[in-house]
Amino acid sequence: MTYEPLTVGGVDDYPVKVGSMLLTLVDPNKGYERAYNRWYERDHFYGGCMIGPNTLAGSRWVAPRPLKDLRWPQTDNAVATPWDAGSYVAIYFVEKGHHDDFFGWGSKQVRALYGGGRGFNERTHVHTILYDHVGASYRDADPVPVDLALDAAYDGIVLAWFDGDPGDIALGGTNIEIASNWVPTPGQERPPGTPMDLGSGPGGSDRTLRMFFVRGDVTEALPAVQTFTDNANANLVLAAPFFRTAVGTDKYVDDLW
Repeated sequence: MTYEPLTVGGVDDYPVKVGSMLLTLVDPNKGYERAYNRWYERDHFYGGCMIGPNTLAGSRWVAPRPLKDLRWPQTDNAVATPWDAGSYVAIYFVEKGHHDDFFGWGSKQVRALYGGGRGFNERTHVHTILYDHVGASYRDADPVPVDLALDAAYDGIVLAWFDGDPGDIALGGTNIEIASNWVPTPGQERPPGTPMDLGSGPGGSDRTLRMFFVRGDVTEALPAVQTFTDNANANLVLAAPFFRTAVGTDKYVDDLW
C-alpha cells in the first residue's frame, strides 16, 4: 500500500512532527569566545543533546555586535538583561509525544557530562527554556514544513517574545518563509543539582514566542517583524535577529562585543 499524506494548510501531513524544543541563549565569557564555540559545536551540541532519544534536529545561531544593535526594545527585559545579552542560541526539536523521553534523558546527561569533566564553566546562560510547539504559518503555497526547519539551511532567524498572543504576521512579500508559534512548557522548575544557572525563567502563563525562519539577509526581514510587533495585541518583551553559524569555523567569534 502506498502512503498518501493528507494536505493541511498547504503542507503535506506526515507522521513525524516536532512537539517541543529546547532553546538555550548563552554568552561565552569574554576571552573564551573561540574556546566556547569549539567546545559547544564539537562536543556539547552532540553529547549534550543530539544523541538524545527522539531528537529531530538541532541548529546553532549567532548574533554578532551589529545584529545585537538591531534588537528592540533596547531596555532590560524578562528574557535578556541587559537587552543585548546572549550571543549564541542553540535550538533542538524533539519529536511530538516524546518530550519526557528526551528531557528526562537530558537532565541526567548534563550532570554526567559535567561530572566527567566535559562541561564549560566560562559561559553565562541568558535564557534556557523548554517550549511546546503550537503551530506555524507559511509564506509559500508549498512550503518547507516547520518540522524540517532546522535542517533546511535557513540563513537567519528572528526570535520575538511576547506577553500575550500577538496574532499572525503577514508574510507575503517578505523573505520570512515560516512563522512558528511556541509557548513555554508548563511546570518548568530549576531542579537542584543543575550544574549552572540557566538564566531567566519561562515567564507568566501568557508568554509566547514567535520564531521566524528567514531565507537571505535576516536584516531585510526586520521591517516586517517590527511592523508586526508594533501592531500586535500583546506586549513585546524582546525581538532579536540571529545568523546561522558557519559550522566547523570560528566565524563571528571576534565580533560578539
